[in-house]
Amino acid sequence: MFEIYGFFFLLIVIIILLFFFFRFVPVGLWISAAASGVKVSIGTLIGMRFRRIKPSRIVLPLVKATKAGLTVDINEMEAHLLAGGNVDRVINALIAAQSANIPLTFDNSRAIDLAGRDVLQAVQMSVNPKVIETPVVAAIAKDGIELRAKARVTVRANLDRLVGGAGEETIIARVGEGIVTTVGSSESHKEVLENPDLISRTVLAKGLDAGTAFEILSIDIADVDVGRNVGAQLQMDQAEADRRIAQAKAEERRAMAIAHEQEMKASVQEMRAKVVEAEAEVPKAMAKALTEGKLGVMDYYQMQNVISDTKMRESISESGGPAQKTQEP
Repeated sequence: MFEIYGFFFLLIVIIILLFFFFRFVPVGLWISAAASGVKVSIGTLIGMRFRRIKPSRIVLPLVKATKAGLTVDINEMEAHLLAGGNVDRVINALIAAQSANIPLTFDNSRAIDLAGRDVLQAVQMSVNPKVIETPVVAAIAKDGIELRAKARVTVRANLDRLVGGAGEETIIARVGEGIVTTVGSSESHKEVLENPDLISRTVLAKGLDAGTAFEILSIDIADVDVGRNVGAQLQMDQAEADRRIAQAKAEERRAMAIAHEQEMKASVQEMRAKVVEAEAEVPKAMAKALTEGKLGVMDYYQMQNVISDTKMRESISESGGPAQKTQEP
């Protein structure tokens, strides 16, 4: 009975050991690699486990590269994976570049991938150029008319400048700048409407793809629309500003005139007060003159008659006089 229990215990231990062996050592992956003609030893696969590398992420791309006729070092693949790169995408890019007769090495592909760019998409863009559509760009010609243009830029990826080169945003910005420069240097907006290819030729001549990860193949103006008459609007704004300035100056002159008028009224009132004060002194002077005998009674009455006659004449002149009354029917 003891021997039977010992046999079952030994069998369980062997099964557990085999489970951990096949769990830790990818024997199935090694068989698949050997069947594909890829020479990878069991020790190399076990070493990947110790280096915390999933063997399938190295062996399967290596099988793919070997079947495509590429020669890739497995150590370089491990180094690229440990650096945070995507080995499978790099191998796919190399296969696509080989099929399209594009010179691309593993080192260049690895550098592009580690730079954060999709190397496979870059290779595909080298074969099939991409069309970048710019947003509507508003520019003003010299005659003050606004034009709104939209362009389609056909670009092809430049693998040599993909690392460190500017992206699509730079291409769009430079094309927009070229459109503004071309329209702004035109004497009339009609010139641009008659020859839209003038924008394309001018923009292409500037070499806008310098320092970028792309090569511009063509720039096509998709649409040109006439916008606002900015020149007329500016003139209207200037006229409105001049009107407000003139109105402000007129208000200032009016305020000064009112202040001057108030000063004049104050002066007149002051003079009237002085006249009234002087007139109040006249009776005193006359009384003194009568007392001292310097003025006679007849002289006083004669002066009063002159004053009454003067007041009558003033009242007649203010009412229009007898001549106007006789002309009435």
